[in-house]
Amino acid sequence: MNSNKYTLLIVTLIFILNSVISFGQNKFKVTLDAGHGDHDYGAVYHGHIEKNIALAVVLKVGKLLEKNSSIEVFYTRKGDQFIDLVERANIANRANADIFVSIHCNANVNNSADGCETYVMGMSKNASNLEAAKRENAVVTLEKDYKQKYEGFDPKSPESFAGMTMAQELYLDQSIALAGKVQAQFIDLGKKSRGVKQAPYMVLHKAYMPRVLIEMGFISNKAEGAILDSEDGQNAVAESIANAIISYKKEYFGASTSDTITKPSQKIEATKVVDSTPKQESNKPENDSKTETKTEIPVVNSSKAIFKVQLSAKESEVEITPSNFNGLSNISVFREGIYYKYTFGETSKYEEAKRLLAEVKSKGFTLAFLIAFKNGKKISVQEALK
Repeated sequence: MNSNKYTLLIVTLIFILNSVISFGQNKFKVTLDAGHGDHDYGAVYHGHIEKNIALAVVLKVGKLLEKNSSIEVFYTRKGDQFIDLVERANIANRANADIFVSIHCNANVNNSADGCETYVMGMSKNASNLEAAKRENAVVTLEKDYKQKYEGFDPKSPESFAGMTMAQELYLDQSIALAGKVQAQFIDLGKKSRGVKQAPYMVLHKAYMPRVLIEMGFISNKAEGAILDSEDGQNAVAESIANAIISYKKEYFGASTSDTITKPSQKIEATKVVDSTPKQESNKPENDSKTETKTEIPVVNSSKAIFKVQLSAKESEVEITPSNFNGLSNISVFREGIYYKYTFGETSKYEEAKRLLAEVKSKGFTLAFLIAFKNGKKISVQEALK
């Protein structure tokens, strides 16, 4: 074999080897968003500044996730910069991120308010949830030419949220699953959970992947604020958020040897503070702890775990005919909250469920995913596999 042919063979083999390696290294992409920045301080109470705490926790979460060789992390900001709301979402969109996580601190003039809550995108009938979103969305007024950029969007007008209903349907179940894992980790940490909630946050609306907005706690509460502004407190919260992200990755994108979830080394609990402040309009409202995403689905009565492929979620009911589902038959529907959830197939075998999922995606339902039921109740796929 002459040298030219030998060189060509080596180059070809290297190309093939690199292609195989690259194919097997599809990483789970996470975009982390530290709320506020620069001249937008966010909430400020008792010397605690939201923009600084949010950034510190985001960097700690990112550092933990970057230890995992199967995860790639993107940031909307890594310093004290002001980033437009739509640009924060676009950073995630350009990265083709698998999830978007926006991190904030809560606050209320009632300084006894405490606890953590996680939001998913959605129109809310709860006045306090809607008010919280309106206050966060008001950040757009700090942006240059915001009226032109957001096409007349008024952060104080509920009518401006009307066009968000379609966006809230996309990735809703995955967003709720991620939010639930965040809250579960916070509970393990000893924090008070105020639940998973829905609200029309502009930053979530513009991100086209499963996305959540985390309120880590109230910096207006002196005890909780002191914890959030401490190194130990930030490490504990960051570890909880990283654990939730890894748990979500394992369930929805598959596990890898580098997926490590650790139990909190110590619990953190904020001491209750007696409210001595007159009630008035606050920087951020105290939201009640009632979740707006309850799941009550008496669908599949089986002692075995049953897998289905969820195709879509709609506010209005669609006739179950193959023509409405790209030719697919064996479609069923159940009601969850305000949504009609449409599913394909049914099996107790996970391998068969994965085959059904592949079939559905080949029909154009690229956002489809597996869900599971047992004894008439919806459970996580991870729980079903156990």
